[in-house]
Amino acid sequence: MKRRYKLLGVVAAISTLALAVSAMVLRHESACGPPPALAGGAGAMKAIVARCYGAPDVLRLESVAKPVVADGQVLVRVHAASANPLDWHMMRGKPYIMRLSSGIGLPKDARVGVDFAGTVEAVAKDVVGFKAGDAVFGAADGTFSDYVVVNEKRALALKPENISFEQAASVAVAASTALQALRDKGQLQPGQKVLVNGASGGVGTFVVQIAKSMGAEVTGVCSTRNLDLVRSIGADHVIDYTQQDFTRGEVRYDLIVDMVGNHGVLDIRDALTATGTLVLVGGQDEGDYLGPLWGFLRAKAVAPFVSQRIQPMLASVNAADLQVLRELLQSGKLVPVIDRHYPP
Repeated sequence: MKRRYKLLGVVAAISTLALAVSAMVLRHESACGPPPALAGGAGAMKAIVARCYGAPDVLRLESVAKPVVADGQVLVRVHAASANPLDWHMMRGKPYIMRLSSGIGLPKDARVGVDFAGTVEAVAKDVVGFKAGDAVFGAADGTFSDYVVVNEKRALALKPENISFEQAASVAVAASTALQALRDKGQLQPGQKVLVNGASGGVGTFVVQIAKSMGAEVTGVCSTRNLDLVRSIGADHVIDYTQQDFTRGEVRYDLIVDMVGNHGVLDIRDALTATGTLVLVGGQDEGDYLGPLWGFLRAKAVAPFVSQRIQPMLASVNAADLQVLRELLQSGKLVPVIDRHYPP
């Protein structure tokens, strides 16, 4: 028995040491390196890059190699790009757990930005859906740059004529997240009641509009100053979270899409019908190592023991969903809300 306890003690000590070492490795940040020299004869362009993790002052405007199309790719001259929370997380390298894929110590990829809109400059010989001169929007790596390449079958669509490049550049990540939250995770049906917690944010404004286009009765939760905005994009009801806690109200919702994470899962359950669904899109930052993922893990732990469906989610931008969004934009059922513009 004593030998068993000693063995368990050794295992616990080794596990603790391993976790401590892993934590040290994950949070290590190397100094920013110099830009690599451009290859002889390579074309150049301007791009914003981050060659190390940190605050916005790690961002640099540099001359980098202009991308060249490979099979299945489209070269786009970027007219507008939008900033997402995803870009902030990539720049900071937080939560630290993401560095397992983005790079330990330094980013594997210095390019910054995901959303974009622009004009096709060149296409590979096997590309059939796009041609030079087409106005397009989508998602790719390194969109804070003069040019970007994207596979025609992955995350690219023709820009509707009735919206600007700036509006189109705000669509890919945020609107895809909204669409997948409602359609795939929420399984929204016409006539259902939907509550959107964080209705005035980047994803929230798209959730409100897409839910309305799907025939839902929509309640938006936001701050006092954004009540009129949320009404203007189609919400049937609005709740000022500074005055009212939706988890303590009498209304029960078939679907709640939460971008904020300011209420516990068990509290939000009180605002759902007995068979309702909670979709967790975002959450509060709860520490440097797992950040918002802590909330997702807690939700997963609760899910098997309750009658409601609890669905944490991470979106994936794809060409099929961009086409759905394009049709909504073209019809006027979806209008991007731009918070502010920055000159090029």
